[in-house]
Amino acid sequence: MQRLALLLVVLLGSALAAPPSTRLSSRGRNRIIGGSDADIADYPWQLSFEYSGSHICGASIISFSWALTAAHCADGLRLPLVYFRAGSSIRESGGAVHKASSGYMHGSYDSDTLDYDVAVIMVIGSLLDSNAQAVSLPSDGYDPPGGLAVTVTGWGTTYTDGPAASTLQKVDISIVDRSTCRSIFANNTVTDRMVCAGEAGRSVCNGDSGGPLVSGSTQVGIVSWGNAECEAAPGVYASVGSLRSWIRTATAV
Repeated sequence: MQRLALLLVVLLGSALAAPPSTRLSSRGRNRIIGGSDADIADYPWQLSFEYSGSHICGASIISFSWALTAAHCADGLRLPLVYFRAGSSIRESGGAVHKASSGYMHGSYDSDTLDYDVAVIMVIGSLLDSNAQAVSLPSDGYDPPGGLAVTVTGWGTTYTDGPAASTLQKVDISIVDRSTCRSIFANNTVTDRMVCAGEAGRSVCNGDSGGPLVSGSTQVGIVSWGNAECEAAPGVYASVGSLRSWIRTATAV
């Protein structure tokens, strides 16, 4: 049975909690590995998850009032200080800023393995405008096949421990089949609720957590974890298809 865990004054979760050899930091502030500048008009579902005025994670718009992100991004945060910036390519500037009001994380979320790494957060008012539109979600149980062309966007690092970038980044990559991904991350658990995408030199890094992995305009993944050396391996994402029925239960979307 699916469980909902209500996010009240403190949003629950954990830091990116894969073992140290494969950890990304959810508090990183920079940009994607091997990417290029992106225009929010091309990725209007992209949100900046801000805490106390600073970008800490990515997120995506799934309806007029709901944002989709990673559970680990909400670790220990006070709800009154959580905001989402929509409709801007520039980090911590422009667009419209929306205050969070409530939310849920998956009741089976595991902060040690990052299994079920998903949360949904409602904002006050509407996230939608001319530069902010909802992403499509896949059907229940959809498992993207190896080789599928996908794109990830965010404000993560261009190299491990690199400097911050102010402009949204994107990188075009492909899904890595789960068996191959499990062999890459042999000392860590890649579950059926996870998908892998990217390659050495083209992946995600610190600050990308919670952001959307899309096939066209359909979100198939949520940035979750990866190698501590971001250039070395694909990234691992929460599988939106596997978690789709939970998202519907939590949000009616």
